[in-house]
Amino acid sequence: MQDGEIRKGRKYDQVLDGARRIFLRDGFDGASVDDIAREAGVSKATLYSYFPDKRLLFTEICNAECRRQAEEAEAALDYSASVEEMLTFAATRIAGFLMSDFGRNMFRLVVAEASRFPEIGRAFYRNGPGLIHDKLVHHLRHMVDKGMLRVEDIDLAADQFAQLCKAHIHEKLIFGLADEITPEDVQRTVEGAVELFLARYRA
Repeated sequence: MQDGEIRKGRKYDQVLDGARRIFLRDGFDGASVDDIAREAGVSKATLYSYFPDKRLLFTEICNAECRRQAEEAEAALDYSASVEEMLTFAATRIAGFLMSDFGRNMFRLVVAEASRFPEIGRAFYRNGPGLIHDKLVHHLRHMVDKGMLRVEDIDLAADQFAQLCKAHIHEKLIFGLADEITPEDVQRTVEGAVELFLARYRA
């Protein structure tokens, strides 16, 4: 197997689940191969046969979780809903990801490691914020085509909406103030994001 190549097999998901728990508990540097193998219930040889590099394993965990959440959101979206309902659904999902244990911890870990391992930052962006952006572009274009919205620069509008969904949440998470964010705060952010976005782009 070449360096940098991930091999999938019968215990692939088992390895990912165990590694995910260890990375979230101990961070990137603190996560040892021995602990990951023990938590996953596999040998070190099996672990290395799937992931020859710890960075690859960390990146794949980020990618897999981001893809899973995006697929769940896609499956739950009601295309017959009103523009307010669709935007509220999207905003709730984005804010929910930020507030999740995975979203909070992985963001901190990626920021901490990105200067040493830029590929980790690029991969997380591509499968996290970048994936959200692409999904928003797709759905905003659908709303424009249906006459729900009037948007000239859909790419920019997607970025604007994603940023609105982070207001009052993101910086507090960055500085470790998550305990100060209440469900009411999240709801206020979601409602404000939808209201402000529609004030600019409603058809």
